[in-house]
Amino acid sequence: MSVQPYREEDIGMKAMVLEKVGTPLVARRRETPQPGPGEILVAVSACGVCRTDLHVVDGELPDVPVPIVPGHEVVGRVAALGAGVETFSPGARVGVPWLGHTCGACPYCESGRENLCDHPGFTGYTRDGGYATHIVADADYCFALPDGYTDAQAAPLLCAGLIGYRTLKLAGPANVIGIYGFGAAAHIVAQLARHEGRTVHAFTRPGDAAAQDFARSMGAAWAGGSDEPAPEPLDAALIFAPVGALIPMALKQVKKGGVVVSGGIHMSDIPSFPYRDLWEERVIRSVANLTRADAVEFLALAPAAGIRTEVTEYPLESANEALADLREGRLSGAAVLVI
Repeated sequence: MSVQPYREEDIGMKAMVLEKVGTPLVARRRETPQPGPGEILVAVSACGVCRTDLHVVDGELPDVPVPIVPGHEVVGRVAALGAGVETFSPGARVGVPWLGHTCGACPYCESGRENLCDHPGFTGYTRDGGYATHIVADADYCFALPDGYTDAQAAPLLCAGLIGYRTLKLAGPANVIGIYGFGAAAHIVAQLARHEGRTVHAFTRPGDAAAQDFARSMGAAWAGGSDEPAPEPLDAALIFAPVGALIPMALKQVKKGGVVVSGGIHMSDIPSFPYRDLWEERVIRSVANLTRADAVEFLALAPAAGIRTEVTEYPLESANEALADLREGRLSGAAVLVI
């Protein structure tokens, strides 16, 4: 009997893989993974392209375990259940977010702060993500998605939406908000802030008229360059651009007792600034990841608040193009890979 030669195309799963930090993703065929106890296999239909993916691909996050499949705004259908999974049924639509696992035993997990877990797992960073036809995920960290959104429209809710929501929460009861960096997260959180009756002012790259027009279409009362003064003192500033120089700039715009919240996982170094700009009980704080409670709250709130997502769709094979468009600021809203 003759032996058939190995053919890569016979393997069941396709993925865009980061094989070396700082290099383009490569299309690869792999054997479809099988879910272990407590896990589900998801057939991916859409995956958002997030700035955090850029930080992974470009090596701006530490210890990227290559080869790795990026992507953590994953939407798909349950294809198989691991032992002990009772929360989902085959065929159910689910979302897989950035926080992919926590230890459940460290002081942070035990005190309800699992976003600060000492031994976490992150989708698309420490675990293979959604730039693929299939993904295995911990069922306890997956979520049913609200109706009324297509798969592509739902994808940005799973990070841009969740991180924006947590960033807004940490701003406290701020009535006048400035948003620096008007991309995927900002266009969602601006709608939520307006739904809650807050005033939103948007700060973009200087001279970016298209981004400023987009911000106004999402409910911003004013939009201008980050080098311009706010039209009124801010109660809080939310920063989504990974530019450390925006921190002292935003501090100058917030009132006494105001807060500057950085929503990114990575940011360039923050330049020095005079203590006088921080004085009078102004606060600088960061957002780290998310909790499952954040996801439950926000995914219920999004349709009730009428939040819509603006997406640009790309085929899976064009993941490098989507990342380049995000890197160069050529997008309004969010990029989404459609499988």
